[in-house]
Amino acid sequence: MKNRLLVAGTALVVGLSGAGFAVAGTTPQGGVGVMAAGEFDFSRPQTVATNLVAPWGLGFLPDGSALVAERDSARVMQIRPGQTPQQVATISGVAPGGEAGLLGLAISPTYASDRYVYAYFTSSSDNRIIRFRLDAPQTQTPILTGLARANFHDGGRIAFGPDGMLYAGVGDAGVTANAQNAQSRNGKILRMRPDGSVPTDNPTAGSLVYSMGHRNVQGLAWDGQGRLYASEFGQNTWDEVNYIVPGGNYGWPTVEGRGNDPRFRNPMVTWTTAEASPSGATIDGNVLFVAALRGTRLWQVPLTGAGTAGTPVAQLTGQYGRLRTVERAPDGSLWVATSNRDGRGSPAATDDRVLRFPPVGVTPTANPTTTRPPTTPPSPTVPPTVVPTTTPPTGSGACTATYRQTNQWQGGFQADVTVRNNGTATLNGWTVRWTFANGQTIGQLWNGTLTASGSSITVRNVGHNGTLGANASATFGFTGSWNGTNTAPTTLTCTSP
Repeated sequence: MKNRLLVAGTALVVGLSGAGFAVAGTTPQGGVGVMAAGEFDFSRPQTVATNLVAPWGLGFLPDGSALVAERDSARVMQIRPGQTPQQVATISGVAPGGEAGLLGLAISPTYASDRYVYAYFTSSSDNRIIRFRLDAPQTQTPILTGLARANFHDGGRIAFGPDGMLYAGVGDAGVTANAQNAQSRNGKILRMRPDGSVPTDNPTAGSLVYSMGHRNVQGLAWDGQGRLYASEFGQNTWDEVNYIVPGGNYGWPTVEGRGNDPRFRNPMVTWTTAEASPSGATIDGNVLFVAALRGTRLWQVPLTGAGTAGTPVAQLTGQYGRLRTVERAPDGSLWVATSNRDGRGSPAATDDRVLRFPPVGVTPTANPTTTRPPTTPPSPTVPPTVVPTTTPPTGSGACTATYRQTNQWQGGFQADVTVRNNGTATLNGWTVRWTFANGQTIGQLWNGTLTASGSSITVRNVGHNGTLGANASATFGFTGSWNGTNTAPTTLTCTSP
C-alpha cells in the first residue's frame, strides 16, 4: 500500500538486488523526509457490520477484529468481516442524550499482558474514562472522572500515543471560558498514564492538560515521527485540523479558525462547517484521513511537514451519509463508520455501518482476515536504535522491501516489512529474504508465510496480499528474540515470480 515514515526504529529500503539501503530522516526545516504515499480503493467497499446504533469509538484487537462503541445503547460490539457483530460488554452508567453517551474506545498497547479496553463516556454527572477487560466486562474501573458534561461538546476521542500515554480530547461542555481556563480540564487535550495519573513530563507539573484553547476535539492521530494532529469542531464558521505541540494554545473562544493573535497557534487546515464537522481521524503514511459528519465525506489531507498540509481531497462525498470514525486496520485497509442513526442523519435500511476499503492494487477476498499475533509485545524497556541516515535507495527492480523495527524490550523486539511494487505491471506474489547478523529469531509472524534456516529468513505472501498493482504495497510484521545485540539486517531482497 504505502511505505511508512520512520518511527523510533530502523528502516531499510532495498531493491531487487539488495544492493544499498536507505533510512528515512527529516528535512532541515523539520519537514518530513517523505517516503511513498499510496491510496485506498474507495470504489470497492466491503461491509464489515450493519444495523449498528450510532457507532462512535473503534479500536482493533491483536487478532485483527475490532471493538465498536455504540453511543446511545452503551454496548460494545466485536466485529470482523464475514461475521455477525457480537455484543461483548455493556458500559454501566452511560447517560445518552444529544451528543452525549458512550463515545471513544482505546485498546491498551500492552493488551497481551493487561487485557485492558478503555472507554470514554457521559454519565449523569460527568464525563469519565474507565477501563475493563473482555473476560470480566462487568468490572469497570474509573481512571479519570469529574470532566464537565453537557448534551453537546463532550469531545470523547481517546487514543494511545506512540509514547504509551493515553490522550483524550475533552470538549468545552458548552462553557466557552473552560477552554482558556488552565485549571479546567475541559476544552483541552489531556495526556495521562494508563492508570489516569499525571506523567512527569507533561507541560505543567501536576496537570493532565497537554494543550488548551479547544472547542470540541474528536479526532487524534500521530504520524510516523510521533507528531500529534487533532480534528476539531468550530462554531459557525470554521472547522479545523491542528498540529498539536505540548503546551500549545489553539485560541478558542477568542479565535475560530485562523487568527492574527501571537498567543495562539493557527490550524493547519480549515473547512467551512458545511464541508466538514470533523470527527475521527487516522494517519496512513503521510496522509491524514478525517471523517466528516455534516460534510458527509472523508477528507484526505496530505501532510507535507511539521504543522503544514497540502490541499485536502474529498472522498466518498454523499455516498454513505454522516461519517463518524475512520481507522487504519492492522491488515492495511481503511475502516469507516457511519453515524446516520445519531438523530441528525437520514439512515439507510442497514445503517449504521462499518465499511472496509482495501489499498489500491490489493485484490479483496470474500472474508479478508489478518493473522495478527494473538499477543502484543510489552512496552519497550530498551529504546530502539535510530540510524539517522538519508542514503537514497539503489536499484530499479519492480519490488522493494522496507524493514522497520517498531518496538524493542529486553530480549525481544517487534518489526514490520513493507513490500512495494515499483513497476508498472501487477505483481502476482512476492518473496522477501534477509539474514540476521546477531542470531535473532522470529517467534510469531503475521500477514506472511515464514521459512527460517538459522539466521536466514524467507517470507512469502499469503493469499490476500500477494497481488500488488503499480505503486501498491503490503505489510507483514513479526515479533522476535535477541540476545546481546539486535542489529537490523543491512540487506534484504525482494523478488516476484
